[in-house]
Amino acid sequence: MLVQATNRLRQPTARSKSRHLFHRAKAVFPDGTTRATVERDPLPIYVERGEGAYLVDVDGNRFLDLNNFTTLIHGHGFAPVSEAVVDLMRSGTCFANPTEHEIALAELLTARIPAIEHVRFVNSGTEAVMFAIKAARAFTGRHAIARIEGAYHGAYDWAEAGQGVAPGKGGWDPGPTATPAYRGTPPSVADEVHLLRFNDVEGLERRLGEISDRIACVLIDPMPSRAGLIHPEPAFIEALSNTARKYGILILADEVLNLRQSYGGASARYGLTPDLITAGKIIGGGFPIGAIGGRAEVMRVFGSDETKPLLPQGGTFSANPVSMVAGRVAMEAMTQDAYDRLEQIGDRLRDGLQACIARHEAAFSVTGAASLFRIHPKRLAPREFRDAYLSASEAALMRTMGRQFLELGILLPRGAAACLSTAMTDSDIDLILNAFDEFLATEAKSGKERPQ
Repeated sequence: MLVQATNRLRQPTARSKSRHLFHRAKAVFPDGTTRATVERDPLPIYVERGEGAYLVDVDGNRFLDLNNFTTLIHGHGFAPVSEAVVDLMRSGTCFANPTEHEIALAELLTARIPAIEHVRFVNSGTEAVMFAIKAARAFTGRHAIARIEGAYHGAYDWAEAGQGVAPGKGGWDPGPTATPAYRGTPPSVADEVHLLRFNDVEGLERRLGEISDRIACVLIDPMPSRAGLIHPEPAFIEALSNTARKYGILILADEVLNLRQSYGGASARYGLTPDLITAGKIIGGGFPIGAIGGRAEVMRVFGSDETKPLLPQGGTFSANPVSMVAGRVAMEAMTQDAYDRLEQIGDRLRDGLQACIARHEAAFSVTGAASLFRIHPKRLAPREFRDAYLSASEAALMRTMGRQFLELGILLPRGAAACLSTAMTDSDIDLILNAFDEFLATEAKSGKERPQ
């Protein structure tokens, strides 16, 4: 029997102010927003403020926030970060010269993340992945990359080719193809990006063996979020490590999202030893940030005392003091105890969701780890992107679930990882479990009432 949530939210109904703002926005933005990732059903929810684990929209509705793109590991308005940033603002926010603040955050990351010996700061996860790929090319002298089918790595042409693949009329092609992400992508991109299927040991070994002389790096998210938030199988991690080492291919771990999985990050959690690693989101404390880290030998492509480096990298706002200070304070608060607590409430939530599924004998499954989870309208948990891909009816079912969660005051993302924060309490977990249980009960009743 589920524990009844003690802080059940009133059902939000008003949308008049959000509707008015969306009307204004459509006059100045091509589709009414400035980001393709903004969810709308049928219009976006405009936010007025954040309060810990909750958002309050412009119409006064309050929502438990599971969809801050995994960035705010402490929730909204985390006091230590807010206070540190306010103090800093009085002394300047952007300089052409370096500050001590960037050294402090770099020292924290190199001390904590095993794969990071040296680091460079940029302004976003996309930028971090872009420069990491360039670093792999500069180090190896090779131009092509391999990446996982369906995974998301930002908006660099070579990083995004293959993230939007879908089955054709006859089903899935046996060999993954690096489909361009947008019309007008240079045709050469598809020739320089080679797709691998997640957890496919034989396919990985065969494909990398065929093209080893051209591949600079394998780009991999250790638990690809948009590809299903799927656990990496130990045999796959071992095969990737051995094959890359055999052919002199660098391993580039994209942990922009998944760094939050443990004190040492996701690679350390799953036994992967990357040559390069990208970070972002939680390391900025809620401000724009990205980072490229890795072995000192590889990172040397960025630096030179006298001559031009093999890979020049700059950026007006890279290592800006605000992001550096906010990130350091946020990460200092993520002690081992904080990670352990997030792991505990994450386990409780995933176990509770699985119990709901079993109780209703529903065709659903749950994936994820640590503070991340994802619900799938699949009886078996997916082990690769093709398993997680949603049919039209499954996508419609997930939209229905998202609407029901919204009515109960919960923002549940569609097609991406949902995340927990240190600001959440046991009653917040109860709220999620009760919402899911209510949804499954509603679906079961609807199924019985449908004409056979």
